[in-house]
Amino acid sequence: MATLRDISSQVRRDILRMVHAVQSGHPGGSLGCADLLTALYFKVMKHDPAFSMEGKGEDLFVLSNGHISPLLYSVLARSGYFDVSELSTFRKIDSRLQGHPTTHEHLPGVRIASGSLGQGMSVAAGMALAKKMDGDDRFVYSLHGDGELQEGQIWEAVLFAAHHRLDNLVSIVDWNGQQIDGPTAKVMNLGDLGAKFSAFGWEVMEMQGNDMDDVVKVLEQARGSLGQGKPVVILMHTLMGKGVDFMENDHNWHGVAPSNDQLATALAQLPETLGDY
Repeated sequence: MATLRDISSQVRRDILRMVHAVQSGHPGGSLGCADLLTALYFKVMKHDPAFSMEGKGEDLFVLSNGHISPLLYSVLARSGYFDVSELSTFRKIDSRLQGHPTTHEHLPGVRIASGSLGQGMSVAAGMALAKKMDGDDRFVYSLHGDGELQEGQIWEAVLFAAHHRLDNLVSIVDWNGQQIDGPTAKVMNLGDLGAKFSAFGWEVMEMQGNDMDDVVKVLEQARGSLGQGKPVVILMHTLMGKGVDFMENDHNWHGVAPSNDQLATALAQLPETLGDY
């Protein structure tokens, strides 16, 4: 039986091959968050690949930083939402796997169009409030880039979630310190994120996002902290480009596809565990 680490290695291979095939896409953040989404979809969340847009009785996931769509597509395919072979259509004409996830393509597993940064927190808060109003005891998870937190709408939604005591919401920040134009500390310093979220009324946790054991442990701790009147934020420390030594912690790989030689070097560092598509 494949372990979570096996799955995350294959997911990273999928990401690289998808982006390379069309010489377009965002490998850096996708690779960095592979452990998180693997843990969510294969261990932590209650979800059904048969898929309904309403998601009643299921945990829901919102990818706010939609440019890391290769990661979401790989995890959805590998967990049974659609055939793995469809990954070969990524970013091609008439594909359901567009550069940013879209709902009009009717791709199973995608409930919102995302990628316009800053909006996902609002959507996740709305989903969490709807579950409370419906008497649905499941949870909502969302993922955000740290650079995305420079958007003002994020903080409006953070206020909203605390005000409405959305203690069924877990928002995760990919705190890799990198964005498209360089280190976040130079582009727009985020300061003490833990203190900010705490001041806004959230429960704050931290996680080593590229340590699978810690990912699972903290996600389970977060779930155990829900239901106590506060939304939870997890500040997740990752390396952009994790798993490929020449990509790690380098903002230049935010949205650049590897060459043929670079792809071969990268794949040699990642075991093929479930079979390439």
